[in-house]
Amino acid sequence: MKICLVNHNERYAVCEIAMAYFPRTKFEDTDILPSDGDYIISELKENDGTYQYITTVSYNGDIRTNTVTSAEYNKTYFKQSFHAIAKELIGGFLPWGVLTGIRPGKIARELIEGGMNVDDVKSRFLDFYLTTENKADLAIEVAENEMRTLRNIDKDAVSLYVGIPFCPTRCLYCSFTSQSIKFTSKFVEPYLEALYKEIEYTAQKLKNTPYHIETVYIGGGTPTSLTDLQLDALIKKLYAEFDFSRIKEFSVEAGRPDTVTVDKLKVLKDNNVTRISINPQTVNDKTLQLIGRNHTAQQFIESYHMAMDCGLTNINTDIIAGLPGESADDFLKTLDCIKKLNPTNVTVHTMSIKRSSFLAQDYDAYSVASASTVNTMLDAAYDCMKDLGKIPYYMYRQKNMLGNLENVGYCDRGFENLYNIYIMEEVQSIIALGAGASTKIVKGDNISRVFNVKDVYEYITRHNEMLKRKDEVFK
Repeated sequence: MKICLVNHNERYAVCEIAMAYFPRTKFEDTDILPSDGDYIISELKENDGTYQYITTVSYNGDIRTNTVTSAEYNKTYFKQSFHAIAKELIGGFLPWGVLTGIRPGKIARELIEGGMNVDDVKSRFLDFYLTTENKADLAIEVAENEMRTLRNIDKDAVSLYVGIPFCPTRCLYCSFTSQSIKFTSKFVEPYLEALYKEIEYTAQKLKNTPYHIETVYIGGGTPTSLTDLQLDALIKKLYAEFDFSRIKEFSVEAGRPDTVTVDKLKVLKDNNVTRISINPQTVNDKTLQLIGRNHTAQQFIESYHMAMDCGLTNINTDIIAGLPGESADDFLKTLDCIKKLNPTNVTVHTMSIKRSSFLAQDYDAYSVASASTVNTMLDAAYDCMKDLGKIPYYMYRQKNMLGNLENVGYCDRGFENLYNIYIMEEVQSIIALGAGASTKIVKGDNISRVFNVKDVYEYITRHNEMLKRKDEVFK
């Protein structure tokens, strides 16, 4: 689809809304007004302080034009102009309207903190961002729950992330830097050796600052792909090098039920890990097999009870709405299982078609739910979590999500995961270690990032370079 901008350069804003309505479409810039095929013409006219945002879209031979007029210049009006046409051309309605950013809840929070009352915030979402009432309410609810946590934020604290980029298998939808441990087991020990050097170097640098560590998160990948001895050695290394005397939470992803053992759970409990994730994604075995996970629903349930028996009672479970081949009834079956277990935390994800995933590479071979069906799933999840007394406490979106929808973390009140809030709301620096790790330095409104290489082999062979990159973090 061709894109032509006239009298403005807000290409990013136009492409964001275009990609939301026309997913998996390639866009080609042109300076010449197109007259045939599929195209978007986005034009700005100004006359005596009045702006006209004019969008023309040609799609499958149907041509529509819409104009939004305003006394102010704001790129959101380009999206509004496009939004009305797209609804007519392709049908349906994006529940988040013209909101295309990662953090809808952050917008609500900043409006409230800026002095706007809740009713006016809701009107802003409905009338300016063109969201549905449900989504406006969700954004406000998340913002209010986050604000309770952020009132007590420690300005002299940082969070620590440690990445373990190994998994039993790679899921159909995954684009993370995880490697199948079946084929990369020879790299595990060299990887840990390189990681230990980064741990030592970073810990020494941190000691020369006024900051202390508040939260720790070991993610991946699947950290429990390591053996119990490797996992124990890693955590003990962290304790030996960093000062954890003031941490408030210690989270570890035990995401794959088939990697969970009593010995590993005891390692986590003995090392004072306070929160773990055991992630079924779905409790439909047929789907699990399709998406490349080598465990069953029963293994998930057994792993969950095993963790509870080991004293690890603060458990998160991830589920995904819109998995290939799943109907609304399939998703309700998963919700019913989660409801019976009633974990302290449940994260409800929307299926995202990530570019480098196996799913994206062979998309037409799979049956993927419509955006409206996925939104129905998310509504059912919200109602289920409410029935369990859980609150939505953080929310974010990713590129290429079905229906431009959302991921929401729910929890029992008092069990909010601080790390999730901090990283999503960008209110605290995150020092990240390991392959693919992204360190985020927050200084007021200024945010800088320092990245490690993603490939495991490169991380091992270029570990000295990774150490030097940490110098950028502590400047």
